[in-house]
Amino acid sequence: MAIRFDEIGKRLRAYRLGQGLAAEEIAARLGISRAAVYRIESGGVVKIETLERLATVLETTTASLLGAGVEYYSSAVSYFERMRQVEEQSDQIIAHFPPLSYLLTSDEYAIYLKKTLIEALPAAIDNRARVEAEIDTIISILDDRKKARKRRGLSVVNFVNVPEIERSLKLGIVGRFNLANEEVKKRRLAARAEVEHLIHLIGSEPMGVQIGLIEETLPNITFQLFRTSERTVLGLSPFRLGGELPNIRVGVAMFTADEQPVRLYEQLADDLWRRAHKGSGAVALLRAVLERSGIGPAEARKAS
Repeated sequence: MAIRFDEIGKRLRAYRLGQGLAAEEIAARLGISRAAVYRIESGGVVKIETLERLATVLETTTASLLGAGVEYYSSAVSYFERMRQVEEQSDQIIAHFPPLSYLLTSDEYAIYLKKTLIEALPAAIDNRARVEAEIDTIISILDDRKKARKRRGLSVVNFVNVPEIERSLKLGIVGRFNLANEEVKKRRLAARAEVEHLIHLIGSEPMGVQIGLIEETLPNITFQLFRTSERTVLGLSPFRLGGELPNIRVGVAMFTADEQPVRLYEQLADDLWRRAHKGSGAVALLRAVLERSGIGPAEARKAS
């Protein structure tokens, strides 16, 4: 395997952000200059001995920094930053990210996402200020991804799970269940607004965006295939954004370009796409889901 120093630098940055470490802190622990850390992150040549020491500081492995086999990420910040990096080089993304991929959400969605992520935190959490800062970092990374997709016209194929949408409409975009009734009503209206935005996307057929609705229950784990002309990278993650009861604190995510798992998920994506509702059929299905939700458009207008 040829060593890609630019990729090593990107992984280093992702792990560093996940640990909440500044370049100065990494430099101090390794006994090197801050400029040297930035050179490595920018794709500069790095010795294997330095990589081994970096892996220890970042609580990962040399193999993960090298991208040999599988990259593992226990930090949501690290995972989403690495996703942003891989996406930046991709020609097409195929994704199942329940309930909705952030790339397909409205501009207002970030407001509710931050609320739910904070609500989902345990009351007795240590260093709450740091965790809330990490939430801001994640949303900033997600916003950068959304802007980059629009700027580049990146091709996105997204699977949307109908039972997930119905559950989101029933419960609202919430991070916990003991919210006041009036707040729950607002969160259900916010969920309806996202479904209406999704209907608009499907109906307007923006260049590069393909959406397929799946009626059967799918696993909660997210998967994304990042395709380039050279290879396809698979991302698997337990981290869940939005909907109800999000999770950005517990689990281990991974990236791999290994042939077998990529091939299996390519086959899964092909099978799902054949069975998915698309175009006008998908719009009709989502409108029926909205009708069943009991959240009427008149109610939505009154709340706004």
